[in-house]
Amino acid sequence: MKLELLLAVVHNDKSAYYSSLIQSHQANLQLTMPAKGTTHLILDYLGLTERPKTLIVSVVRADQSEKLLTLLEDLFKKGKDYKGLAFTVPLSSVVGTLVYGFLSNDKRTVKKEA
Repeated sequence: MKLELLLAVVHNDKSAYYSSLIQSHQANLQLTMPAKGTTHLILDYLGLTERPKTLIVSVVRADQSEKLLTLLEDLFKKGKDYKGLAFTVPLSSVVGTLVYGFLSNDKRTVKKEA
Protein backbone atom coordinates (compact mmCIF):
# COMPACT_ATOMS: atom_id res chain seq x y z
CA MET A 1 0.00 0.00 0.00
CA LYS A 2 1.47 3.35 -1.04
CA LEU A 3 1.55 6.43 1.15
CA GLU A 4 1.04 10.10 0.30
CA LEU A 5 1.75 13.35 2.09
CA LEU A 6 -1.40 15.45 2.41
CA LEU A 7 -0.94 19.21 2.81
CA ALA A 8 -3.95 21.35 3.69
CA VAL A 9 -4.10 25.09 4.43
CA VAL A 10 -7.24 25.98 6.39
CA HIS A 11 -8.55 28.77 8.62
CA ASN A 12 -7.20 28.62 12.18
CA ASP A 13 -10.62 28.27 13.77
CA LYS A 14 -11.41 25.20 11.61
CA SER A 15 -8.03 23.46 11.99
CA ALA A 16 -9.16 21.09 14.76
CA TYR A 17 -12.21 20.12 12.68
CA TYR A 18 -10.15 19.37 9.58
CA SER A 19 -7.45 17.59 11.59
CA SER A 20 -10.05 15.31 13.16
CA LEU A 21 -11.61 14.64 9.76
CA ILE A 22 -8.25 13.70 8.24
CA GLN A 23 -7.42 11.47 11.20
CA SER A 24 -10.71 9.60 10.71
CA HIS A 25 -9.33 8.47 7.32
CA GLN A 26 -6.54 6.41 8.93
CA ALA A 27 -3.93 9.17 9.14
CA ASN A 28 -1.73 8.26 12.11
CA LEU A 29 0.73 11.15 11.75
CA GLN A 30 -0.25 14.82 11.56
CA LEU A 31 1.65 18.04 12.07
CA THR A 32 -0.01 21.44 12.33
CA MET A 33 1.73 24.78 12.09
CA PRO A 34 0.83 28.44 11.56
CA ALA A 35 0.70 29.54 7.92
CA LYS A 36 -0.16 32.51 5.74
CA GLY A 37 -2.63 32.45 2.90
CA THR A 38 -1.77 33.38 -0.66
CA THR A 39 -3.34 36.85 -0.50
CA HIS A 40 -1.49 38.26 2.51
CA LEU A 41 0.71 40.61 0.44
CA ILE A 42 -2.23 42.25 -1.34
CA LEU A 43 -4.25 42.54 1.87
CA ASP A 44 -1.28 44.10 3.70
CA TYR A 45 -0.89 46.63 0.89
CA LEU A 46 -4.57 47.58 1.16
CA GLY A 47 -4.41 47.79 4.95
CA LEU A 48 -6.74 44.85 5.46
CA THR A 49 -6.11 41.96 7.78
CA GLU A 50 -6.09 38.36 6.80
CA ARG A 51 -7.54 35.52 8.86
CA PRO A 52 -4.82 33.36 10.43
CA LYS A 53 -4.24 30.04 8.66
CA THR A 54 -2.98 26.62 9.73
CA LEU A 55 -0.99 24.17 7.62
CA ILE A 56 -1.91 20.55 8.32
CA VAL A 57 0.64 17.99 7.10
CA SER A 58 -0.55 14.37 7.25
CA VAL A 59 0.61 11.00 5.99
CA VAL A 60 -2.32 9.18 4.40
CA ARG A 61 -2.73 5.92 2.55
CA ALA A 62 -3.04 6.29 -1.21
CA ASP A 63 -6.30 4.31 -1.22
CA GLN A 64 -7.80 6.92 1.15
CA SER A 65 -6.34 10.08 -0.39
CA GLU A 66 -8.71 10.53 -3.35
CA LYS A 67 -11.78 10.06 -1.17
CA LEU A 68 -10.34 12.45 1.41
CA LEU A 69 -9.48 15.12 -1.18
CA THR A 70 -13.01 14.91 -2.60
CA LEU A 71 -14.47 15.30 0.88
CA LEU A 72 -12.22 18.29 1.62
CA GLU A 73 -13.12 19.89 -1.72
CA ASP A 74 -16.83 19.58 -0.91
CA LEU A 75 -16.26 21.14 2.52
CA PHE A 76 -14.22 24.01 1.03
CA LYS A 77 -17.26 24.85 -1.14
CA LYS A 78 -19.54 24.96 1.91
CA GLY A 79 -18.88 28.63 2.67
CA LYS A 80 -16.22 31.24 3.33
CA ASP A 81 -15.50 29.92 6.84
CA TYR A 82 -14.61 26.52 5.36
CA LYS A 83 -12.33 27.71 2.54
CA GLY A 84 -8.98 26.01 2.17
CA LEU A 85 -6.48 24.35 -0.08
CA ALA A 86 -5.44 20.67 -0.08
CA PHE A 87 -3.24 18.44 -2.22
CA THR A 88 -1.17 15.28 -1.92
CA VAL A 89 2.40 14.36 -2.84
CA PRO A 90 3.35 10.69 -3.25
CA LEU A 91 6.01 9.29 -0.90
CA SER A 92 8.52 7.18 -2.81
CA SER A 93 9.92 5.24 0.14
CA VAL A 94 9.66 4.75 3.89
CA VAL A 95 12.49 3.19 5.89
CA GLY A 96 11.56 0.40 8.30
CA THR A 97 8.66 -2.02 8.54
CA LEU A 98 7.43 -0.68 11.88
CA VAL A 99 7.49 2.94 10.65
CA TYR A 100 5.61 1.95 7.51
CA GLY A 101 3.09 -0.03 9.56
CA PHE A 102 2.43 2.94 11.83
CA LEU A 103 2.07 5.42 8.96
CA SER A 104 -0.18 3.13 6.93
CA ASN A 105 -2.25 2.12 9.98
CA ASP A 106 -1.43 -1.54 9.25
CA LYS A 107 -1.91 -3.44 12.52
CA ARG A 108 -0.17 -6.57 11.13
CA THR A 109 3.25 -4.92 11.38
CA VAL A 110 2.96 -3.98 15.07
CA LYS A 111 5.03 -6.20 17.40
CA LYS A 112 3.07 -7.91 20.12
CA GLU A 113 4.43 -7.57 23.64
CA ALA A 114 5.44 -10.81 25.37
